[in-house]
Amino acid sequence: MTTLVAVKKAGQVVMAADSLVTFGDTRLSHRFEANEKIFTVPAVGGPTLVGTAGTVAHFPALRKALHALPKAELKLHSKDEVYDTFLKLHPVLKETFFLQTKEEDNDPYESMQFSVLLANSAGIFGLYSYREVFEFREFWGVGSGRSFALGAMQALWPRAKTAKEVAEAGVAAGIEFDKNSGLPVLSHTIRLKASK
Repeated sequence: MTTLVAVKKAGQVVMAADSLVTFGDTRLSHRFEANEKIFTVPAVGGPTLVGTAGTVAHFPALRKALHALPKAELKLHSKDEVYDTFLKLHPVLKETFFLQTKEEDNDPYESMQFSVLLANSAGIFGLYSYREVFEFREFWGVGSGRSFALGAMQALWPRAKTAKEVAEAGVAAGIEFDKNSGLPVLSHTIRLKASK
């Protein structure tokens, strides 16, 4: 699990995450494995930061699947673009990366089995198991430390000057209280498009 957040403030969008990997009872810290939970894809409209929570197996599969799409199909700058792109990606994840899509017998749709945050010059988008897409106006978090992160970001929001300050405080709270999150905090910044 993880603490992964994205924040939009003062003309920037920042994505930040902890860097601990856990599997079973084992903790693999940044000292032993250079774990980066955020990667960048060259989407139409500009670069997009992508982070996911859940099993470690999601990271290489999602990164490779997104990079395998033709750039003309890699559109991630609106809710509909995120939905359409991940709809195209779903069969690739199943057929090439062997994604197991079954969760419950009465599922309304095949599951993608993960939670994804995307951040780019258009804003912050969240994608969940059944390809539900949300656009967040200020900030959001996913992973096992998200509750702590959301509380810290909410408390800091009114007085913080930058998106980075809010994002790093959110991840720090996740690291402090979530057993599956650990230092260091790694963050990435993209400038928002000026609103018209």
